[in-house]
Amino acid sequence: MITRRAFAGLLGAASLGARTPAPPVGVLVVAEQFRQDYLDRYEHLLGPGGFRRLMAESAWFTDCRMAAGTFSSSGVATLATGAWPEVHGIVADRWFDAETGEARTASWALLLAPTLCEAAAVSLRPLAMGASEPLPALFMGRAGHPLVQTPGEVAPPDWLSKFRDAHDPKRHRNAPWEALLAPAGAPPMRVIEDNPQRPGEFEVLYRSSPFALATEAELLRSAVRGELLAPDAEGPPALLFSVWSAPAALGYEVGADSPLMREMVLHMDREIARTLEFLDRQIGPDQYLFAFTAAHGAPSLPPPRRRAALTITGETVARAIDRALGEAFDPTGPARNRYVERYVYPFVYLRHQTLRARGVSPREARLAAGAAALRVPGVAAYYTSDGDCSRSDGWRDRFARGFHHRRSGDLVLAYEPGAVEDFGEGRGVSYGSLYAYDTRVPLMLYGKPFTADVFGHPVEAVDVAPTLARAMRVPLPGAATGRLLDEAFARGAR
Repeated sequence: MITRRAFAGLLGAASLGARTPAPPVGVLVVAEQFRQDYLDRYEHLLGPGGFRRLMAESAWFTDCRMAAGTFSSSGVATLATGAWPEVHGIVADRWFDAETGEARTASWALLLAPTLCEAAAVSLRPLAMGASEPLPALFMGRAGHPLVQTPGEVAPPDWLSKFRDAHDPKRHRNAPWEALLAPAGAPPMRVIEDNPQRPGEFEVLYRSSPFALATEAELLRSAVRGELLAPDAEGPPALLFSVWSAPAALGYEVGADSPLMREMVLHMDREIARTLEFLDRQIGPDQYLFAFTAAHGAPSLPPPRRRAALTITGETVARAIDRALGEAFDPTGPARNRYVERYVYPFVYLRHQTLRARGVSPREARLAAGAAALRVPGVAAYYTSDGDCSRSDGWRDRFARGFHHRRSGDLVLAYEPGAVEDFGEGRGVSYGSLYAYDTRVPLMLYGKPFTADVFGHPVEAVDVAPTLARAMRVPLPGAATGRLLDEAFARGAR
């Protein structure tokens, strides 16, 4: 998993075009979880300088689709490469490695496709897609000046060390999370409690709070100030890729409809406004690009009365498949001949050693496994590594884009709308579905090259990297499959 999803930055150098110079810096902010309809729901609560400014002055695509698996790691990798998981290999936050027999956590070191920054001829060190520590880690690379935070690597620059010292999460212990528009004297919505009796709870509460969001946003601004605007800064223009993970951490717990999520959106609105004001002041209006999008959305939290019906236990799925394969291929065999090696939502990995011993065709076993999974309440569809799919509509394409032949196992499952993976505590939601609440996010492109307009037609997440590459005048990532959003550009910039 993106390990509670911390900040990850990618900084790339760009070459100036001969006739139309690229701006000195481009900033892409990716909220790991942000539904398009948040902007519709809470528009009346937004301030003038954040999302409202982008809605009025940017090329705003209201239907940007993550038309593949909608996990945070997958979405971030897709936006960075312009390719789907079938190419870049980050199929989920976690998956099972059949060769090692262990679960894998998504990381940039496991990325199989070049990013937009690497296409711009930048030396990018391997980096985690998140950090295990509460304070977000910063990973950047500029031509000849890589920044890393990996033990044993190059020491971080002074500005980054100072930032980390000044932004210790412990300073928010027992801090009240107060609603932004609440009347005076109203009780806090939540307290970021640090209770020794419940170790680890503070970190979870902090990561899903506006305090963590503010740290992520300030880290972005500090990176611009400390790297791009430093007196000794050298090299051509750059692209900064910033991931804000606090909305996803909160979404896991409360879903899309909670008052806490509304407050998170309002805090994001204010951080966007602060960032745009900062860029106006430090770089100058019309001298930078700013883009905002998200890696995925979120489902609603199942109501208590339907929680049991909408919660699917992985062990139940695995046992149902294993029992069905045993009955089909070895009805008299001993119980130890298990057919399911591992189920890591949403991927099923079969035990091929058992299949070979029983003379069972892998494709036959996968189809039988998919049919067995469909009999589990809440499972809606399957797709196998052979390309067989229980659906004949657009889902087949979405399954295929998100399926990597070495990492996605034997088949991938999809649940019914609103159904969630069981976390063992009877609470929270899960990401990764193929439904509109997870796949549909906004895309806003702001800056001199872009037109101010609203576009309602569907575009795809893989289109972001090619479009930014054109705007920054840098090479296209080698594995990118998306199209250039030519309609986003002002007439003179097309």
